[in-house]
Amino acid sequence: MKISANRDDLLKPLQQVVSVVERRQTLPILANVLIVVKDQQLTLTATDLEVELRTHTRVDAKGEAEFTLPARKLVDICKALPDGAAITMDIEGEKAVLRSGRGRYTLGMLPAQDYPSIEPAKASETFGLPASVMKRLIDKTQFAMAQQDVRYYLNGLLLEIRADRVRTVATDGHRLALCDAAFDGSIGSDIQVILPRKAVIELSRLLGDVDGDASCEISNSHLRVHLGDSSFTTKLIDGRFPDYERVMPNGDASLMLAEKDPLKQALARTAILSNEKYRGLRFRLSDGLLHLQAHNPEQDEAEEEVEVDYAGPEMTIGFNVGYLLDVLGVLDGDDVQVAVIDSNSSSLITQKDSTECRYVVMPMRL
Repeated sequence: MKISANRDDLLKPLQQVVSVVERRQTLPILANVLIVVKDQQLTLTATDLEVELRTHTRVDAKGEAEFTLPARKLVDICKALPDGAAITMDIEGEKAVLRSGRGRYTLGMLPAQDYPSIEPAKASETFGLPASVMKRLIDKTQFAMAQQDVRYYLNGLLLEIRADRVRTVATDGHRLALCDAAFDGSIGSDIQVILPRKAVIELSRLLGDVDGDASCEISNSHLRVHLGDSSFTTKLIDGRFPDYERVMPNGDASLMLAEKDPLKQALARTAILSNEKYRGLRFRLSDGLLHLQAHNPEQDEAEEEVEVDYAGPEMTIGFNVGYLLDVLGVLDGDDVQVAVIDSNSSSLITQKDSTECRYVVMPMRL
């Protein structure tokens, strides 16, 4: 069988699916991409058994075929070819021969029937979200996911949909990120599912290339998202996410208002001399002034002062400076609001005049 395509038309979908392929595999076939040719359409599928990405492109081909090829080698060959180059692929027995210009590349194939597929159960809920909204929800919260925590349900992102709101929440036990958006779809009942870390990262990347809506299907163990020419499927984390509402600070808080960029720059400078392991920072508030101080075991010390709008009682709180910088890195607007209670209570960080995105940071002892 002979398949003809333009290098540019083939490269983009290949680059999309290859990000799913893990560099170290338990099964050799998982290093391959499944290629199905039918009705002048070439469909590419990659999976690591947890997530699956499928996309397609138009090609010039007669007949039907199914085979698998080494994913990264195929991408690297296409990337190395000139823009707009014509590619032909001949399937000859257990080999695929790619030709472009005077180049000839022979790749070994593995049988398509051995390629694993993620087939979720019938969807219990379907809904649509603007791709831009879904990407914003993910990007504003994913940094707070845990990494390799024994509490496996923290190594992911909570997606929650109620009657008129859609929300994402992530926490690693020391900080929490929450982002809300309006939801004007219809669902049979409230939805609460946990997406694995890799799925969250892949979805964020895919959503950036899509205009319009993301069509979502949820079953008891999977989420499938249709995005333009692509279909992304992931297993869900089977666990109960913590009651995040309980960790939201409540009580009589004093408010500190500050310009975001000057505060972010002062924190970044102070962080240079913080303890590399614990990243501790002393955050001392007084009338109209924030004093930042950091030191490390080498006896280095950094101090900064930032003018702020604060009229509450004087207090000193210890924070992980990395957590504060992560929050300021995703907050919109020019001003940031920090609600502080005392040195032993978590603080709530938001954009001024908006509570769509809320960030809780626990204090640390210094």
